[in-house]
Amino acid sequence: MDRIIIQGGRRLQGRVPVSGAKNAALTLLPCALLTDRPLTLSNLPRLADVHSFGHLLDGLGVTCTVTDPDDGAAGRTMTLDAARLSSTVAPYDFVSKMRASILVLGPLLARAGEATVSLPGGCAIGNRPIDLHLKALEALGAEIELTAGYVKATAPRGGLHGGHITFPVVSVGATENVLMAATLARGDTVIDNAAREPEIADLCRCLVAMGAEIDGIGTERLLVRGRTSLHGAEHRVMPDRIEAGSYACAAAITGGDLLLAGARADDMGSILGALTEAGLEIADEADGLRVRTHGPIRPLTLSTAPFPAFPTDMQAQMMAMLTLAAGTSLLTETIFENRYMHVPELARMGADIQVRGRTAVVRGVDRLAGAPVMATDLRASMSLVLAGLAAKGETQVLRVYHLDRGYERLVEKLSAVGAAIGRDGQG
Repeated sequence: MDRIIIQGGRRLQGRVPVSGAKNAALTLLPCALLTDRPLTLSNLPRLADVHSFGHLLDGLGVTCTVTDPDDGAAGRTMTLDAARLSSTVAPYDFVSKMRASILVLGPLLARAGEATVSLPGGCAIGNRPIDLHLKALEALGAEIELTAGYVKATAPRGGLHGGHITFPVVSVGATENVLMAATLARGDTVIDNAAREPEIADLCRCLVAMGAEIDGIGTERLLVRGRTSLHGAEHRVMPDRIEAGSYACAAAITGGDLLLAGARADDMGSILGALTEAGLEIADEADGLRVRTHGPIRPLTLSTAPFPAFPTDMQAQMMAMLTLAAGTSLLTETIFENRYMHVPELARMGADIQVRGRTAVVRGVDRLAGAPVMATDLRASMSLVLAGLAAKGETQVLRVYHLDRGYERLVEKLSAVGAAIGRDGQG
C-alpha cells in the first residue's frame, strides 16, 4: 500500500498550477452519451476517478481517444464518440467505485430509452440516497424499478417528455442527471431549487455547445427546451475550485506565499471569504490567485451548505488549517452526517478537536507533531497532508489511493513549492 511521507515545517512559496475540476469532469464525461457525434473535452485532470469513468463509458460502447500534452503539465484532452452504444447497463464493478457513475442514468435513458445502473459507491462519508434522481426522472415520464442492487429505468413510448421538477432539498447530482436527460425530452422542463454550483454552470455551457437550449444558467430555476438530438462539441473543463482552496490552506498552514495558477475567484466566493477572514491576503492576478499569510491564523465559525455557501468539500482542509489558529473555531457540517472521520487522525498529530453532533470545536494549538495517519476519504486525505506540511517531524499518510481520486500530481506540485514530500509503496 502506497504512503506519502512528509517532513513538516517548511514554508511553501511559488507557483502551483490548478488542474481541471474533478467534479466538473465527472459530470461532463456522460454528456457524450447524449449524441452520436464526437465530444472533445480538454483540461481533464489525470485522476483515478476520470480513468474509471472512461472505462465505464468504454463498456457502454463509447470510444475514448486520449491526448496528453507534450510538457505533461497541462490537462489531457479526451474525445468521446458514442455513435454506437453497445450496452445500456452500468455494472456494479464500475459504479461501486465512485458515486458519480450514477450520472450515466439520465443520458442513457434519454437517448436509448432505457438504462440499468448499479446503485453507486464512492467515499464512505455518509448516506447519499439517489431518490431525488429517480423522482426527477419519473417526472419526465420514466418508469423506475429497483431490483437486486440496480436501478432499471425505462422511458415511455416516444421518449421522455418535459416536466416541472421542484427539488425539496438542493441536490447537485440529481440536478445534473435530470438536466442532461431533459435536453432530449419532448417539450420544456422546469427545474426549481436547482443546485447552483459552478460545476453545473460548466455542464450547462457544454450542453449548450452541443445544441441544447437552457435558460437560467447559474440560478435556482433552469428551463430546458428539449431537442430531438444534440451534436458534437469541444469544451474546456473549468479549473478545480476545491483543489485551489486546498492549496490556499497549504499556504496558510505553512505561513507561505503561493500563486494558484488558473484559479478563478468567481468560482470561490465563500472559500476566499473564509480564508480572508482567517487572515490571509488574497490577490486576483492575471494568471490566477495569489495567497499570502501575514501573522497568525485567525479562528473561524463556518457552516457547510450548498453553493454559494461554504462547500462541504473544503471542510476537512479548513479544519486542518484551523488546528493552528490563535483561538477556537466552530465548524458545522450540514451536508453529510459522517464527514468528521479525519478528526481522530488529526488528534494523533496533536490537534485539539471535539465533535458535538454535527459541530466540531477546534481549539488552536501551538504546533502539530508528525505521526502515521490513515486516510478515510478524499478530502480527509488532503487534510492530513496539510497537517503534515506544518507538523514537526515526519508524517506518513496511508491509503493514499483516496488522494489519487481527486488531486492530480499532488506530490510533484507540493515539492515544486518547497515541501519535503515523497511517495513510496512500502506502507
